[in-house]
Amino acid sequence: MKIFMTGGRGFLGSVLLPVLRAAGHEVTILTRMTTSPAGTDPGVTWITGDPVSPGAWQDRLLDHDVVINLAGASIFTRWSSRARRRIYESRILTTRNVAGVLNSPARRVSLLLNASAVGYYGFHASDTIDELRPQGRGFLAEVTAGWEKEALRAAEAGVRVVLCRFGVVLGKGGGAFPRMLAVFRRGAGSRLGRGDQWVSWIHTLDLAGALVHLMKIPDMNGAVNLTSPYPVTNAELTRCLNRSLHKRVLLPAVPGFMLRMAWGPFADTLLKGQRVVPERLLRSGFKFCFPTLAEAFTDLVGPT
Repeated sequence: MKIFMTGGRGFLGSVLLPVLRAAGHEVTILTRMTTSPAGTDPGVTWITGDPVSPGAWQDRLLDHDVVINLAGASIFTRWSSRARRRIYESRILTTRNVAGVLNSPARRVSLLLNASAVGYYGFHASDTIDELRPQGRGFLAEVTAGWEKEALRAAEAGVRVVLCRFGVVLGKGGGAFPRMLAVFRRGAGSRLGRGDQWVSWIHTLDLAGALVHLMKIPDMNGAVNLTSPYPVTNAELTRCLNRSLHKRVLLPAVPGFMLRMAWGPFADTLLKGQRVVPERLLRSGFKFCFPTLAEAFTDLVGPT
C-alpha cells in the first residue's frame, strides 16, 4: 500500500518507518525540510510542507491508500500560554488540514490512523479505563477531544478513522524515557509524589506493530487504546527500572510541590494517573512483544 505520514521525522515516525518498509509498503513523509535526507530508501518519498498550514502537500496526500497522522508538539515542557497554544495548534490544525481534504472526489485514501492520547480520559485514581470511558476534564482532555473531533471529519467522507490513543511511549530514540533513564543511571531515580499514580505505557515497537495491525482490520474504527495490557504504578516503574540498572533506590520520593514549582500544571501528568487497558486491541487479536514492564526494560536497558 501507499502510505502518507505526517510526523514521520519525529520519535514515533522514525520507529514506524522501517516497520512499514519491512512490510513492503511505500511511504511518503511530509517534512518541513527542503532537501531529502541522504541515502534515502527508494521506497520512501519526502515532500516539503508544513502540516499546520494548507498547501500543495494536501493534493499529494489524496493519492495514497492510508494516512498516518502523528504530528504534534511534545507535551513534555512547562505549560506556558505559548506552549499550550503550540500543543493545541500542532494537533488541531494539522488534523484539520489532513481530514479536511478527504471529502475530495479525487481521494484514494480509505483509512486514517490518527494519533491521539489517553489524556482524553482525564486523571483517575485506580479505576480501570477502557475505550468506553467518556471524556475527562483538564487541558489534555480538551486538546485530545478537539484533536479527535477534527479526525472524525474524515469519517463523514467515508474514510475509516481509527483514533489511536497512545499511552506513555517507551523507546530509546525520544519521548520521556531517555530523560528518565539518564536520571536513574545516576542513581537518582525515585518515585514521584506518593507513587501510587498509574502509568499506562507502551513499548515503541509494540506501538508500531499495533498501527500495522490496525491497518489490516477493515471493521476496526473509532477509539483504540494503544497501551500495554499491564499498566503499573509509578512506584512499580521506579523499582523495575532501578532493578534493570542494578541500582538501589537511595533517595526519598520527589515531593509533588517541587514538581509543580519546576513544571507548573504539567506536573499533574506526572503526579496523577490513569489505569488504561487496550481492550479493543486485545480483542482484535494483537499480540504484544513487550507486554510487561520488565520485558520492555530488558529490551531497552538490558537484562535484570
